[in-house]
Formats: sequence, C-alpha cells, structure tokens
Amino acid sequence: MKRIISALLLAASASLCAAQDSPLQLADTAPGQYQVAPGDTLWGISARFLREPWRWPEIWRMNKGQIKNPHRIYPGDVLVLDRDASGNPYLRKQDGKLQPKIHSEPIVQAIPPIPPNVIEPFISEPLIVEVNALENNPRIIATQQDRVFLGNGDLDYVKDADPGKENWHVYRNGKPLLDPEDDKQVLGYEAFYLGTARQVRPGEPATFEIRTSKQEIGRGDRLIPATRPALVDYIPHRPDTQIDGRIISIYGGVGSAGRGSIVSFNRGAQDGLEIGHVLALQRNRTVYERDQNDRRISVKIPSERIGLIFVFRTFERISYALVLQSEGTVEINDYVQTP
Repeated sequence: MKRIISALLLAASASLCAAQDSPLQLADTAPGQYQVAPGDTLWGISARFLREPWRWPEIWRMNKGQIKNPHRIYPGDVLVLDRDASGNPYLRKQDGKLQPKIHSEPIVQAIPPIPPNVIEPFISEPLIVEVNALENNPRIIATQQDRVFLGNGDLDYVKDADPGKENWHVYRNGKPLLDPEDDKQVLGYEAFYLGTARQVRPGEPATFEIRTSKQEIGRGDRLIPATRPALVDYIPHRPDTQIDGRIISIYGGVGSAGRGSIVSFNRGAQDGLEIGHVLALQRNRTVYERDQNDRRISVKIPSERIGLIFVFRTFERISYALVLQSEGTVEINDYVQTP
C-alpha cells in the first residue's frame, strides 16, 4: 500500500496582518476546541471561531508566504483555541508538535478553503473570455455531411488549429461585460460554453471530433485549448491594498444572487487581486423625496454591508467570486471593497 507522508507544520512566525485595524474578535459561540469533520471548509471552520473569518491567517499565526503554501488541516484533526502571554487568541492543533503525519490510501484529503463542487465548472470551463481573445482562435469552417449542428461523436473541420494540442473547448461569443464605471469600456465577454472537442487528424483544416456538447455546435464556433487552471488552496485573507469595484454579472443570467451564488466583478489581476482574497459587498442606495417646493430631490442612504465574497479565479480585469455571506439579495452594480 502506497503511503504518502505530508509534514503538518505549525507556524509560530509573525502574522501577515500585523497592521490590522482592530484586535481579533472571537465569535460569540467560539468553541474551546473543534474536531475537523469530512465536508468542512476552512471558511466554515474560521467562522466558528471568528466574527471576521477572513482573518484566519492571524488566529493561525501565519506569515505571508504560508497563505499561498498553507499548512494542511485534515478531517480528524483537533483544533484548540488558546491564548498567548498577552492574552491574544490563537489556534493550534491538539498535539502542538512539529511531526509528520502518515496518511494511507485512500488518501485523506485536506479540507478545501470553500466548497469545491460549487466552483468546479468555473475552473474547468472558460466562461469569461478577455477582449480580443476570440478573433484569432481556431474556427469551425465545415461540419460532417454539411450538418447544421453537431453532437457527441460528430466530426467537424477546424481552421488554424495547433497540431500539438489534442483537447479543446468549444464556445461562442456571448454578451460583452461593460465596466459600470465606464459603459464604453468592454472588460471581456461572457462566452457561451458549448462543449469539448478532440483533434483526431491535424491538418489545414484539421479534423475534430465532438466529445461533449452542452449546446448546439456549428460553423463559426471557436475553440481554445482545454487548459485547466489549478484551484490553489489559498487561505481566506483580506487584500493588502484598498480594492473598490462593482458587480458586473451574476452567473445564470439572473438579476440577483444570494449565498452560494457565483458573481463576477470589475477588478482583476492587474489590480492586485489573487485567489483567496475576501471582499465585502456594499450597497449604496439613493432615494428620492419632494422638498418644500415640491421639487424631486435625491437623498443618499449611508452605505450598508450586505455580504462577503471569496475570489477563486482572476483574469486581467475581471474576477470570479463565491458569495459566502449575504443579507438579502446581491445585485448587479453592488460594490465590492476591502473589508
């Protein structure tokens, strides 16, 4: 039986967020200890102990590098809430020792930061395509027996395909995603993901076989190589800089979202966003009243926090995030900010 030894290191180094504005606040029902169970997520565990779950790196005493290379927590581990000499809370594993732990097959999986089944389609399927990314991609120019639409197992002929790549995604241009701060600025396109195809005979044109089809595939549809970005197990944490953005899309074409929904917003890698960042959802409202002269006037309502999101995939100018908490509904044009 194959054995995999994974070192479970407990960091005693300085916290990433030493400059946090306020001391850690424990949740009202924070337990003295907790045994990690199958199905737990790091966010869920953090919320058991902290009022602000994105501050996990502080209570776990992590430095900045360890956020991107986290110490694994496994089902069965017992986490103990303790305090240092200054009375500051921190978590440790029950044994408190730096020693390897052996996991036999079937391999026990470390707990993920957020539910992986919810975001899986957004990791494996390219649902947002950057501006100008479509123009030079390979294109279906003919179909088997001149069929209008293709299904599983059908052949098609593709122009300009890289002969060294076998597996591809098929998609079609979708609606443009406009920057709510400048409606003339297109940030990207929400592409219609159609299915997958395999290159069976390179050439010009190349012969492809449709492997899976979620929607009808036909002439003019585009292909991109089926690379799969890894879901990095970054720890939930707040950005180091101030982020201010707006929700631009809610997956599924609906007008509002709630906990567990996927949203995209108009900030990305160029703004310093990375996987694991937690942002606050804010709503700025304006209401209209009549003044003493019966003129219609606007009154701005103070900004309200309505939830939290976890960034799990970034593009240059757009990011995907999972709604972790929400009070009421989340809507397009709601604000996202560093908490």
